[in-house]
Order: sequence, then C-alpha cells, then structure tokens
Amino acid sequence: MTTPSPFWDRARHQDRQGFLHKRAAILRAVREWFWAQGFVEAEPAMLTVSPGAETHIDAFEADGRYLHTSPEFAMKKLLAAGEKNIFFLGKTWRRGETGPLHAPEFTMIEWYRASAPYEAIMDDCVEIVRAAAKAAGASTFEWGKRSCDPFTAAERLTVHEAFDQLSPVPMPDNGDAFSAALVQHIEPQLGDGALTLLTEYPIREAALARRSPRDASVAERFELYACGVELANGFGELTDPVEQRRRLIEAMDEKQKRYGARWPIDEDFLAALAHMPPASGVALGFDRLVMLATGARHINDVLWTPE
Repeated sequence: MTTPSPFWDRARHQDRQGFLHKRAAILRAVREWFWAQGFVEAEPAMLTVSPGAETHIDAFEADGRYLHTSPEFAMKKLLAAGEKNIFFLGKTWRRGETGPLHAPEFTMIEWYRASAPYEAIMDDCVEIVRAAAKAAGASTFEWGKRSCDPFTAAERLTVHEAFDQLSPVPMPDNGDAFSAALVQHIEPQLGDGALTLLTEYPIREAALARRSPRDASVAERFELYACGVELANGFGELTDPVEQRRRLIEAMDEKQKRYGARWPIDEDFLAALAHMPPASGVALGFDRLVMLATGARHINDVLWTPE
C-alpha cells in the first residue's frame, strides 16, 4: 500500500488547492449569510465536562475534560442567558471517525433560533446549501451514482413515509435494527435529484429533541440529505430538564452497556434548560458541504491540513 505524500508536498497541495480556495469562498459566503440574517457568531469553549448525549460517538479526553463533539450544550446555555439567534462555525472532534466522509477533527456549523419552529431551520439549511453552491459555482452536486440540484425545491419526507415508500422491510421497533435499515435501505436514496429533509424520527432516536405536538410517538427531529449524504441533523429543542435528565441517563446506560464507558451528566446544562426559551437548532457538516459543492471525492481533499 502506497503511503500518501504529506499535505505540504507541493504536488499534492496543487491537486487540492482548487478545493481549498473554494472552501475559503464558501466559508465567507456562509458567514455572510448568517450576518445578513441577524445572527451573532458565538465562540463556546472547546473543552467541556460532558461532550454530548450520543451513545455511539466517542470523544477525546483532555485533562479530565473532553473536546466537544458538538457545542450544543454550550449554545443552549447561551440561549438560557438571553441570546436569540446564534451560530457556531468551528472545529469539533469525534474519536475514531475516519473515511471518505469522516475525519476525527472536522468543521461544524451549528445554529439556533429562539422562539422559532423547527421548520424555520429546515429552510435555513436549504438556503445555506444554496449559498455554498453559488460560492463554489456549482449547479449540481454528485456523489457516487447520485446527483442533486440544490436549487430545486427540497423534498420533505417523514421517517414513516420513507419506510413505506423506499424500504423493502417495515420500520423496526428495535433501535439497532432501525438504524441498520435506515442506513441500508433509506439513506442511499435520499437527496437524489433534490435535497431531502427527513423528518419526524421515532422519539427513541432523538435524545435532545422535543416530542411532536401532533404525534407523541415521534420527535421534532430532521436530517438533511444530498446525494445520499447526510449533511445536517436538527431538532425542535427539548427544554424540560426532568425529561432531559431521564434521556441522558438512558443514553449513558446504553453507552456503558455497549462500550464500557459513560460521560458525566452536565448539571449546569440541565440547570440552564429550565431558563431556556423554546428554540430550534441544527448542526451541519461544513466539510461535507464543501465536498459536494466542489466535487471533491474525499474529505482530506477539502481539509487544509489533513492527517
């Protein structure tokens, strides 16, 4: 197996330079979009006492704390403090995530709208994807055998509808089976031709999202797809500290059972939830967005200093 040249090798850098310069243009366009919408850019601390609520994500430990896997807890504390519309655009870390679409250190866009329905941030996602496409001069995205026109009206599809229409198996009740069926049967078909917003996940699959007021069995959670690639994961945010504590403990119990590890509960986060206004928020993978907008084939093509 041939060892790749270091990123600073002139020939390798020349091959990636076009992607990187377009990345810079997209970064500027995204920030300008948020500024035009009246958002304030927040810069939460990267080190945290608890990196999140995810059962299957691993975090880097650092001197008794963790590098955040998402700035979500910190951003919600800022909403509790009185901020309204805020965004984060910066580095995030997840141990062990490598591959064409994954890097252990990556760039995330995460934003929140206080007192806004989660449909509003779905619209935000579509607009940001279009801003990135315009900045890169892209009229279509391509990945694998799929293509997507980001300027065509986005499709909205509930999880139940997706299983009814796209899956050869019914939606499983078991979490592992649900995730496996989603990855195998549903996700590869989403965002083909146009962006797809997959909505209304089962409540067990949304530890930080509030229940739908229309159907208590599902959560106000959505994911955005283009060409079968997941770009964003958003919620109508849960603000009940009692319910949130129960879900965090449940997630960490499962983490302990599967991986022999658990993250501490961020008590400051739970205290802040009692003061947090109704809000909606979303995290979007910036590097993946750049890949699709520039035609890059591997995440290392769009990282300035890849491993």
